[in-house]
Amino acid sequence: MSDTLHQRIENKRDDLIKLTQDLIRIPTLNPPGENYLAICEYLETRLSAKGFSCELIRAFGAPGDSDAYPRWNLVARREGPRPGECVHFNSHHDVVEVGAGWTRDPFGGELEDDKIYGRGACDMKGGLAASIIAVEAFLEEHPDFAGAIEISATADEESGGYGGVAYLAEKGYFDPERVQHVIIPEPLNKDRICLGHRGGWWAEIETKGEIAHGSMPFLGDCAVRHMAAVLDKFEAELYPAMASRHTEMPVVPEGARQSTMNINSIHGGQPEQPADFTGLPAHCVPDSCRIVIDRRFLIEEGLENVQAEVIALLDDLKARRPGFDYEIRELNHVIPSMTDKDAPVVATVAQAIRDVLGQDPDFVASPGSYDQKHIDRIGRLQNCIAYGPGVLELAHKPDEWVGVTDMLDSARVMGRSLQQLLLP
Repeated sequence: MSDTLHQRIENKRDDLIKLTQDLIRIPTLNPPGENYLAICEYLETRLSAKGFSCELIRAFGAPGDSDAYPRWNLVARREGPRPGECVHFNSHHDVVEVGAGWTRDPFGGELEDDKIYGRGACDMKGGLAASIIAVEAFLEEHPDFAGAIEISATADEESGGYGGVAYLAEKGYFDPERVQHVIIPEPLNKDRICLGHRGGWWAEIETKGEIAHGSMPFLGDCAVRHMAAVLDKFEAELYPAMASRHTEMPVVPEGARQSTMNINSIHGGQPEQPADFTGLPAHCVPDSCRIVIDRRFLIEEGLENVQAEVIALLDDLKARRPGFDYEIRELNHVIPSMTDKDAPVVATVAQAIRDVLGQDPDFVASPGSYDQKHIDRIGRLQNCIAYGPGVLELAHKPDEWVGVTDMLDSARVMGRSLQQLLLP
């Protein structure tokens, strides 16, 4: 990496801090999808001043899109004076709910001891800010670059990305004829390159019963008890089976190298009443109970096998347990994604890490999915990785933070990668 580009990025430390703070202070909560237009317009103002052509793109008809909460995205493009390939930095701008346990203002962007705190600091407004600083420093140092640079800020990654990258991919924004290299600055640590992610299957399972008076439950059939049998069967058979399976993908942390399943929610019986309701519940046997499962599966398993395994357990209960009946409904699924270790963007960023940090990178895969899935499956572009600052385990946690030094180091890696890809 040239000393002058290194110094340009270091000189932007204060700008990087302010940019990250400004982004955190725009509370882009998802759900429901607040302030998406505000953050896109903020970035449009900044990047337009740097010579980028900016498009504000609403994902009309995408899940969650409405007039109250429109799904807005920004795509900014800067053409070089000579033809060449396009490098695209994609970051999602939405953040998850705040949750309990914070000791700081979740949207304050407080700076203390090299750390900037706030919801989305790590996941992934710090990465977005680092990519912008890297690109701006590169353009100042190399205005004669060949090709094009794009920066996008996209919606709804935290809820599947269908109002963001999936929508853009469907519209051709990630066509390999248009974009050749994609870097997603997700928080995987500055010395790691993330090649892909596990698969996911989300489904709602409902057990059926028959309503009756609570004082005479023998006249009804309790759907909650049937669901208890489902959970017991999962504990006795499914969880041990999943624990015995391990992937060759370099998934981190270690516990995610096996199959996993989370019970996302459970509800049975009467609807919950508002907090200010002062009455008592009616005396009824519940005729319905529902759970949502979040099944993360390995590239070696296959979606059809994962689905069939759960259905077989439910069918076995139906055959053996009197009165048992169920329905299962898929909510969503994601196929595992894995970029080849020899892909151009992988080799380029790996060498940049060696040049900037003086060490070989770790190659990892993510336990959860991110927007690479849409760039891969819909956009048909396999030359995509996640690389960015931040500690993965801090994502979605209280007192989330991102390190300023980590952002600067990541920006230098991104800048060096641009030098390798776009300088003749």
